[in-house]
Amino acid sequence: MLRLRSLLVLAALLPLPVLAAPVEGPARVIDGDTLEIEGVRVRLFGIDAPEHDQTCGDPDRLWPCGAWATERLELMLGGGAVRCEGDERDRYGRLLATCEARGEDVGARMVRDGAAVAYRRYSARYVREEARAEAEGLGVWSGPMQRPEDYRHAPPAPPPPGECAIKGNVSRNGRIYHMPGQADYARTVISGPEEQWFCTAAEAKSAGFRPAKR
Repeated sequence: MLRLRSLLVLAALLPLPVLAAPVEGPARVIDGDTLEIEGVRVRLFGIDAPEHDQTCGDPDRLWPCGAWATERLELMLGGGAVRCEGDERDRYGRLLATCEARGEDVGARMVRDGAAVAYRRYSARYVREEARAEAEGLGVWSGPMQRPEDYRHAPPAPPPPGECAIKGNVSRNGRIYHMPGQADYARTVISGPEEQWFCTAAEAKSAGFRPAKR
């Protein structure tokens, strides 16, 4: 009896588990799978949208699918209230949450429209929506597409051979080549299958790249 009483006293002193309160309000879109609501960064759980600078399609017909996914999410939310619920955070401190806007699951809609893929590594929640989008050729499924996770983890291109030091970079601004000494040259990283080194400006232009402005 004495031991039971001691356990009850100890239990009373321990803090009760705290359930995370929903985050609700107008959302600012960061990218295709990240929002900010009332100062809280929210990562949409179960989906993975193309990186903001990522492109999709055939090498000769690339389109900015990352920037499009961001715009698609902005259009979907339309500046209205969003309600997000979650109780975990990722390594960047973002709240991992399922969000609703106008009574609709935001993640499900993004995947269904082909603006994101199901993030199978963490959840199978939106696999059905992804299958439908792929079957109908919507959004990123309209042509060749590298999954966002593979794009992020793509190894950097090998160093330039000899004097071939011109960097051909693909971003939301298009296909741009950077010459040594230009403002953004040092921080431009060559990675992914669409980016490459060039030996001459003429070679870069013939591959569809335009010169950086500065």
